Amino acid sequence: MKKGAKLNSSPSFPFIVFLLSLSMVLPASAVSPVAMPAGVAPDRLVTEVLWDSLVRLPVGRRPRVVLVLGGGGARGLSHIGVLRVLEQERIPVDQIVGVSVGALVGALYAAGLPVEKIEAMAGQVGWNQLTDFSNFSMVKLILSDELLSTAKMESYLQSQIGNMSFSDLKIPFTCLATDLRTGDRVVFNEGSVALAARASATIPAIFKPVKYRQRLLVDGGLVDNLPTDIVSGDGQNFILAVMPNGEDMSGEVTNVLKALVRSIDIQKDTLMKLKKSKADVLIEPDVQRISMVDLGKSKECVDAGALAGRKAALEIKKLMIERTLKMNVNGPVAP
Repeated sequence: MKKGAKLNSSPSFPFIVFLLSLSMVLPASAVSPVAMPAGVAPDRLVTEVLWDSLVRLPVGRRPRVVLVLGGGGARGLSHIGVLRVLEQERIPVDQIVGVSVGALVGALYAAGLPVEKIEAMAGQVGWNQLTDFSNFSMVKLILSDELLSTAKMESYLQSQIGNMSFSDLKIPFTCLATDLRTGDRVVFNEGSVALAARASATIPAIFKPVKYRQRLLVDGGLVDNLPTDIVSGDGQNFILAVMPNGEDMSGEVTNVLKALVRSIDIQKDTLMKLKKSKADVLIEPDVQRISMVDLGKSKECVDAGALAGRKAALEIKKLMIERTLKMNVNGPVAP
């Protein structure tokens, strides 16, 4: 199946034969029966039986799943719904790469916070808890040209995960920011997690850049809103990317922040096509009707992420099983 192709879960006899061949590669001790209700398609049944075996294999005997969480402001809260489905379907997450809101959600999950808690946080948090954004401050921004601050964002993250460094995280995590002076992509995989995630999610032209090692850092989505190339696509890594659909701009652009957001989106569109093509599976929650700045619609975003995740789950498993067979036929790879 080509990357970026539409998901197709219809029964396929060749695929069933392929799955049965995999059962001869997997250790017999790992195979256990899975009860499925009557009326389930044959390839779904066999897929679930073999998936139960695959998830018991260590990395190296199966692909390493790298979850890439793209940006999108409030729309990126749909990542939470995807994470919920990945847990329900027992799809492992061996590494997380995040940018912008994907860095915030990814940092919390990599630190070990349950999906339920992250979802509850999303329903409670507002811009006033993460920044000094308000109607008054926006007027002040326009009149005085003084940028707002995201210092509260770092403090909020620390209140949830403590003063964690990247080395303390339960799941390996990487996030990206942009050097405002040079335009360089800055990759964080060491140091303070809260500071790095804050820098990755600091919207330029509205919020003050985050000072870090002689750099002025802003939202990583400026240069790379879906960093699918952080790890190699060499067959050992399975790149699962989540990119919320962009905002529906068929209506009027009625305020400064929306106009800025749209201008950034237009700039990213061409590069985004290439980034999406590098994913083994791309999940695109349908949140076009939700504004990037509308944190009050977290439930709609989470639900959209869960729906998109469920639609992709079977295809993820099929492709993972296929990749696992290739890896084991060619000889196990050390994790």
